Amino acid sequence: MPIYEYRCSSCGTEFEEFIKRGAESVRCPRCSSAEVERKLSLFGLKASGSSSCSTCSGGRCSTCK
Repeated sequence: MPIYEYRCSSCGTEFEEFIKRGAESVRCPRCSSAEVERKLSLFGLKASGSSSCSTCSGGRCSTCK
């Protein structure tokens, strides 16, 4: 089951939901509103560089310093 991230348009709550195929509409766990927007989810990728930093492969980002 995929996990999706949502933001409630009514109260601003951000939450995650496991979604099954053919599931009913998603509702906000805080206010029960059905006015929710699915957020763009980012996923992690392992870089193949020599850096130990998880956000870049060159060791030059602000996280590495």
